[in-house]
Amino acid sequence: MTTLQLVWFGIIALFWLGYLFLEGFDFGVGMLLPVLGRDNTERRVMVNTIGPVWDGNEVWLIVAAGATFAAFPDWYATLFSGAYLPLLLVLLALIGRGVAFEYRGKVDSERWRRTWDRVIMIGSWIPPLGVGLLLATTVLGLPLDAAGNRVGSPFEAVRWDTLLGALAVVGFSLVHGAAFLALKTSGSLRERARVLALRLLPVALLPLVAFLIVVQVRAGQAWTSVALVVSVVAAIVAWLRLRADRDGQAFAALGVVIAAAAVTMFGVLYPNVLPSTGDPANSLTIAQAAASPYALKVITWVAAFGAPAVLVYQGWTYWVFRKRIGVQHIPAVHAP
Repeated sequence: MTTLQLVWFGIIALFWLGYLFLEGFDFGVGMLLPVLGRDNTERRVMVNTIGPVWDGNEVWLIVAAGATFAAFPDWYATLFSGAYLPLLLVLLALIGRGVAFEYRGKVDSERWRRTWDRVIMIGSWIPPLGVGLLLATTVLGLPLDAAGNRVGSPFEAVRWDTLLGALAVVGFSLVHGAAFLALKTSGSLRERARVLALRLLPVALLPLVAFLIVVQVRAGQAWTSVALVVSVVAAIVAWLRLRADRDGQAFAALGVVIAAAAVTMFGVLYPNVLPSTGDPANSLTIAQAAASPYALKVITWVAAFGAPAVLVYQGWTYWVFRKRIGVQHIPAVHAP
């Protein structure tokens, strides 16, 4: 295994972490749209909290998939073909969600807006389920033959343990979205979001903790168990900070939860990129799945110049739209 292969394994793990953190609260807001939004004005407030950033957050999924394709083509081919059907549903949901954000305000009709709000809600539930299933499959593996190809039916990625991983991402997204709304809104909406996050956290994060325990028991090491403990402790801290009405600290603690969870998952996965659930000798390793040394050098140079620009731009966007918003900031309904 070369240094660049190891570096790109870490970079891809970082990309997935960025996606889970940023799209986690993004999806959570959409999932909670009919729960916390009592009328159209409050739902507009909720949509506006993520309006400037949701499309930028989705870039992390494209980057994670693209980096996997470029740096580890065999990993990309085996994993994405093995989870083809769930990923197709994710793609359709993301398309519908993006259209809904643009279309919900185009007609001054309550029925029109509620229809698109349902599309946003559905389009916010399906992707975390699909992405959670994909990441769980990456960590827990697929039945592979000696050539690294998936064997069995197209539904080999759908098992109780991978479904637990899917629920883990959904549960985190719900809590993260409620915490984000508590951080970004004001008035009664903000208080309801904080109370909901406080009530959801002990229950909604249980699948994540259970999934981490499963992967740790199956293939964990001593140091990955430390990351698991950090994730659990951070979840407790997030709950305590929510109870103390410290929205920013609770939101940051939830970031630590998912960061430590990612360290646990990819730490357990190393040095494989896709374990074999049949014969362990058929597991796809970092060295086997990696692109050529020349290709890795080229994409390293591209990332060295491109990644900082993306991070600066996205950070600037969050800084510009950092203030809280409430119903008093929403203008009267108008439509062409």
